[in-house]
Amino acid sequence: DAIRRAGERPDTGREAMIGLAMERPDLATLFDGSTHAPMPIEPGEVGASAGAVPAWLAPLLAAPVEQAALLGRAPVDLRVNRLKATPATVARQLPDAQPIAGLPDGLRLPEGFPVEQADPWKQGLVEVQDGGSQMIALACAAAPGMTVVDLCAGAGGKTLALAAAMAGQGMLIAADTIRARLARLSPRAERAGATFIETLLIDQGHEGRGLDSLHGKADVVLVDAPCSGTGTWRRNPEARWRLTQARLDRLVAEQARIMDFAAPLLAPGGALVYATCALTDREGRDQVDGFLARHDGWTAEALDMPLGRAHGDGWLLTPGHDGTDGFFFARLRRSA
Repeated sequence: DAIRRAGERPDTGREAMIGLAMERPDLATLFDGSTHAPMPIEPGEVGASAGAVPAWLAPLLAAPVEQAALLGRAPVDLRVNRLKATPATVARQLPDAQPIAGLPDGLRLPEGFPVEQADPWKQGLVEVQDGGSQMIALACAAAPGMTVVDLCAGAGGKTLALAAAMAGQGMLIAADTIRARLARLSPRAERAGATFIETLLIDQGHEGRGLDSLHGKADVVLVDAPCSGTGTWRRNPEARWRLTQARLDRLVAEQARIMDFAAPLLAPGGALVYATCALTDREGRDQVDGFLARHDGWTAEALDMPLGRAHGDGWLLTPGHDGTDGFFFARLRRSA
């Protein structure tokens, strides 16, 4: 809680704790210098000031009035794996789970629930996946028999959701530039019964070389781009202080580059789904605007999703409005 309430990075952990103690007298009494207790708070000793985000970043957020919600505590969201189970069968095994409104395969458990000790997880009936991430997979509209590429697959959370939507039929390629990330997908796919997934390690900076054979063939390409992660601060509040203006600039440039080399992979009429777990407009709305300005023959499709709201030519999810992590995504259609 001390870390969550501090807006700017405190100089010390003690400064963060004193800041919290100033708001909670019950904690202040613990500063008594006894064994394993912190030393008493000295007169004039100042604690960390409260705030949600560093001052330089606040004006860049897509939903600035919801800053406080970015630092709440996240529940445990599950996606039922349709390759093996239905929501009804899983709900009987997890009576604490509640349906997530608008998500046909979404279930929500209380914060801290030990899901990896539960039989449905061990049996591959469920995957831990935030509701917002599930929404992005729905926006892809993947179907059996399609050719689908998850271009920044990482450990494959969205890849597995796409596999379930495809009912194990078609071509699904999980690509990434980092071998260790892709290595984590294989055991997850085995547990989920999604063994038709193909993995592809591509060379960063020369990604096109590994993707030549897919040019003009994909029905759907998901670009879940590297981003600032501002939408996931509920899970990683200290990440606020690792983000700098220079790093944000680099991420924005990389996102645009990835979108540009993803575009030729789509068949005529195919869909490029761009997504980030970021809530800065530079990484979301503005990226879509830039892509459409650079590429003729593409249009942004109007989305009508069960959670979130329209934002520019895309869709926005936020913790305060939707109870999910923060995401921006858009579906861009190549002309037939």
